[in-house]
Amino acid sequence: MGVAEAVRSSLQALADGQDSVTRDQVRAAIEQGFADGGTVPERVEVSVDRTPTGLDVDAIQGAGLIGDRCVVGEVREGAVSAVVLPVLATGLCFVGDQR
Repeated sequence: MGVAEAVRSSLQALADGQDSVTRDQVRAAIEQGFADGGTVPERVEVSVDRTPTGLDVDAIQGAGLIGDRCVVGEVREGAVSAVVLPVLATGLCFVGDQR
């Protein structure tokens, strides 16, 4: 199993049976997916899980960096996806300062 599939599987296990997930849970699932895929990410970035007004977000994204690639996963209302994308010119997977 490749890392992206392992991350997707780990996120799906997290999302199954839960109405919402936290950024800490997504971070742990991304790290577990990398471990299940036989590697360790150089860095893990995770989006926020609450809006500025205190509401749960509709989706949480997480990404792990390996070399010049980011394995990006998303949990949105129980649906999970994962994809491998190139790292940004900044050396990060996400734009902005919320990681």
